[in-house]
Amino acid sequence: MNRPAAVEITYEGMRFLITHNPTNATLNKFTEELKKFEVNTLVRVCDATYDKAPVEKEGIEDRGAETVS
Repeated sequence: MNRPAAVEITYEGMRFLITHNPTNATLNKFTEELKKFEVNTLVRVCDATYDKAPVEKEGIEDRGAETVS
């Protein structure tokens, strides 16, 4: 399945990376993309569709929408 490319948005000194929702099958490529953009915090706006442990193992904090206030 082809996924759209990630899009980086910069606003007032903040950086946002808009991506697709990965699955366990696409998680390695997804994590590589996050590292390429130097992501250190991932904030989801939907339920996780993947195992968060590999993302966190790479040093990327994975926060779901339910944890953001």
